[in-house]
Amino acid sequence: METVEAYFERKTSELRLLNDCLRCPMPFTKPLSVAEVIQQKFRLTALLKAEHASGDWTGTETSWAPSKHTSGPFEFAYDYQRADLDVRGPAFYELNDCDSQTVYAGSGMAAIAALLLASARLIGRAKILVPPGSYGETQELVQGYARQLHLVTDFHEAIGNRENCRILLLDSSLPAAAFEATVRERPPQLDLLIFDTTCFVARSGRIGRVVKWAKHHQVPLVMVRSHNKLDSLGAEYGRLGSAVFIDRHHDFEKSPSKIKGLPSEMRNAVRLLGGAALPAHFPPYVGRPTYRELTSRRTAAILRNSRRSSRYFAAKLPCMTRELRYTHGLYITLKGADTLSEEKARQTAALLSEDLGGRGLAIRHAGSFGFDFAATEWFRDRTTDEYVVRIAIPDLATVHWDELTHAIAEWWLAHMKAARLRRADLLA
Repeated sequence: METVEAYFERKTSELRLLNDCLRCPMPFTKPLSVAEVIQQKFRLTALLKAEHASGDWTGTETSWAPSKHTSGPFEFAYDYQRADLDVRGPAFYELNDCDSQTVYAGSGMAAIAALLLASARLIGRAKILVPPGSYGETQELVQGYARQLHLVTDFHEAIGNRENCRILLLDSSLPAAAFEATVRERPPQLDLLIFDTTCFVARSGRIGRVVKWAKHHQVPLVMVRSHNKLDSLGAEYGRLGSAVFIDRHHDFEKSPSKIKGLPSEMRNAVRLLGGAALPAHFPPYVGRPTYRELTSRRTAAILRNSRRSSRYFAAKLPCMTRELRYTHGLYITLKGADTLSEEKARQTAALLSEDLGGRGLAIRHAGSFGFDFAATEWFRDRTTDEYVVRIAIPDLATVHWDELTHAIAEWWLAHMKAARLRRADLLA
């Protein structure tokens, strides 16, 4: 458990880290409420962005001036529309003895879209194994815009026809059981492993585990990520994504296989799709000494809160929870007493945050996770094809989160009971 005092001390350290990145730091006081934490963090983030814009005024779409473009410890060089963006600076991952090369893009989805299209162009027709429960938009992307990739959902189906290449897409948004089952398997002979790490903190032991798993099975590995989630201290600094090619296992530029030159092909796809990263979206505080420590501590707090709420919801809301044990531990999903339509799930998510937020609780209607407040959103569970409500677990002191957890459960029970009564009246 984290005390309220320890929580505010930690939040003060986060705010100081942001403030120290300003050329002219602002005077600020230790926050005394969760609302102050949220307001000060987003205000400082806005000031950082504004300061970058005013200081890097030559950094237009065309690099027409000889000025040096930077964001904190990151240095950038590029030509027209950043199609050839070269980034020098700290790595988001800690890969130790692994050599790697990184291709940045304008978002996590832009990164994985460019990677999949580049893969399809090099490989041609291929089977892509996507375990059940993987991120829905990635599945939409494969089925709608990467038709050369035949989506399958289990290893046994992937073992079939060896004429086609095989790609495994391992997603950090999987339920815990599905993730464990996948990394315990001895995979069929794979030509490529794409690992979406977005829901794991960059220092997560699970990332290291998958890197070792890929090495053991001699599978070439690319890690894709959205940096607008866990890498920006919950402030959503800017849209930024990347693909990291792990060269320790496979030299992508010299490989005799069909994926030879994949990093170069992805860079070309980023250029042609107009998906290049913006220098202004690289968080300037990433290279600071306390950044990794504070990121790890806030993620640990979210995971502790997640375990507490999962146990409470399981006991308090029997038959009204959908998934409480995602492998990342960043959110849980609740279902209605009766089946929810997409529109009803949307309305319920908005109403939940509106009602509890109106009572001064730290909850908002937002479609992401990793914040200093709980975030509600509708969610389509692809394993059951049900619409549910997603509760993203916040970085809050234990007592604050327990209070909010109880309020969510009480609201859910009351709301579902009222919905049943209304339905009964209509049928009467």
